[in-house]
Amino acid sequence: MHCLVTGATGYIGGRLAPRLLDEGHTVRCLSRSAARLRDVPWAGRVEIAEGDLTDPDPDSLRRALDRIEVAYFLVHSLGRRDFEDVDRRAAHNFAEACREAGVKRIIYLGGPEPQSPPAAENPRGDRRPGETASAHLRSRAEVARILLDSGVPTAVLRAPVIIGSGSASFEMLRYLTERLPAMVTPRWVGNRIQPVAVRDVLRYLVAATVLPAEVNRGFDLGGADVLTYAEMMQRYARVAGLRRRLIVPTRALSPWLSSHWVGLVTPVPNAIARPLVASLVHEAVAHEQDIRAYEPGEPLGFDEAVRLALGKIRNADVETRWSSAAGRDAAAEPLPSDPDWSGGSVYVDERSRPVDAPVDALWRVIEGVGGENGWYSFPLAWSVRGWLDRMAGGVGLRRGRRDRHRLRVGEALDWWRVEEIVPGSLLRLRAEMRVPGRAWLEMRATADGEGRSVYRQRAVFLPRGLAGHAYWASVLPFHGLVFNGMARNIARRAAS
Repeated sequence: MHCLVTGATGYIGGRLAPRLLDEGHTVRCLSRSAARLRDVPWAGRVEIAEGDLTDPDPDSLRRALDRIEVAYFLVHSLGRRDFEDVDRRAAHNFAEACREAGVKRIIYLGGPEPQSPPAAENPRGDRRPGETASAHLRSRAEVARILLDSGVPTAVLRAPVIIGSGSASFEMLRYLTERLPAMVTPRWVGNRIQPVAVRDVLRYLVAATVLPAEVNRGFDLGGADVLTYAEMMQRYARVAGLRRRLIVPTRALSPWLSSHWVGLVTPVPNAIARPLVASLVHEAVAHEQDIRAYEPGEPLGFDEAVRLALGKIRNADVETRWSSAAGRDAAAEPLPSDPDWSGGSVYVDERSRPVDAPVDALWRVIEGVGGENGWYSFPLAWSVRGWLDRMAGGVGLRRGRRDRHRLRVGEALDWWRVEEIVPGSLLRLRAEMRVPGRAWLEMRATADGEGRSVYRQRAVFLPRGLAGHAYWASVLPFHGLVFNGMARNIARRAAS
């Protein structure tokens, strides 16, 4: 079939597209920036259309849906304060465009049906199902209703916690369990959850392409095990070879406090942790398994899903990560080719170093920066800046990198986003930390004609208002230490 995948730069969409191709389907991917799909391994096998589901001009969406039979809605704006409004608008636009284009099937991956919290969290006991739903689950349910009412046959797959290498839910579970041998936890760790392996989610998404035309409904997804979150942490510890964890539930930790604790301990920033944690107040258990009538394979158990995820992480074979999906403006404004001409102020810090090594050796060091490899300069300063960014609600340094040695355009690298990469020559990173302006870091490798190379480094900052100018002035004294040391140490590492 001819399939459209929205959200192809995200965690699920980036894994679904190649699996649809392997099943023989024709795939078109819709993205706000085609460049962000340039370096994925399957880019040459798909058609890429540029467009925005929230754009009031529907022409780009109409073109993207031309001749499409099955359309996947895999986008969400989690992390934005107005994500409910944004996702509502995107769903309405998508539903209307699919109906006008004659699409035969919409497939949406949502969350569990919102239910009232258990009695321990709901002492009144008189609230209707969904009335106290978290904003995250409430938004997912609203999008599902919009698509089901579109007039196009729609399959809504409701997934609880997804267990897979790189998923936000798995990263939360992994880091909380590995870093805290003893913990005081909210009472919701006793709520029941039916976690599902990411490979089962993908299997059901692919199978939904051949649902009968009359099917217009939601399906609950779930794995083989129903566990509490506390049991999930203990089972994870056992599979990972860790000692049993000491878990002490208490009423004192509200979802709000819990989300800040998660943001402190795990790589998932507060803006994403907050709605995810709030959703855990609700139990997430499959009330039916009707999807298995169309895809009868047995779902994986929790332990096996964890083993597979940890194996992918150990082998540096993580296809996509939760941080694959950028913020809505993360790739919207690339580095101007001539900032002065563009009419704004610009601050630039440039460094260069001769390197007693060939270009390919220097390039390996450049492409390997960040994550576990570090930034080759004043680790304490980088760490402090990362902590300050986390405290301000930013992403900090702990997003790391998907692969220890290779980078792709569009993927996250600590608090940066890879904006451009020319293998062997140029790496350009765009800052996603909280700063009053826009910032980039460029690293280049060039040959000197004598078998050696030159490392060139450029930091560019376009301030926003007086605060932006004050920010640059405040960090300027540290540039000699940080940026000069970075250039020196990268050159030394390449030479060694």
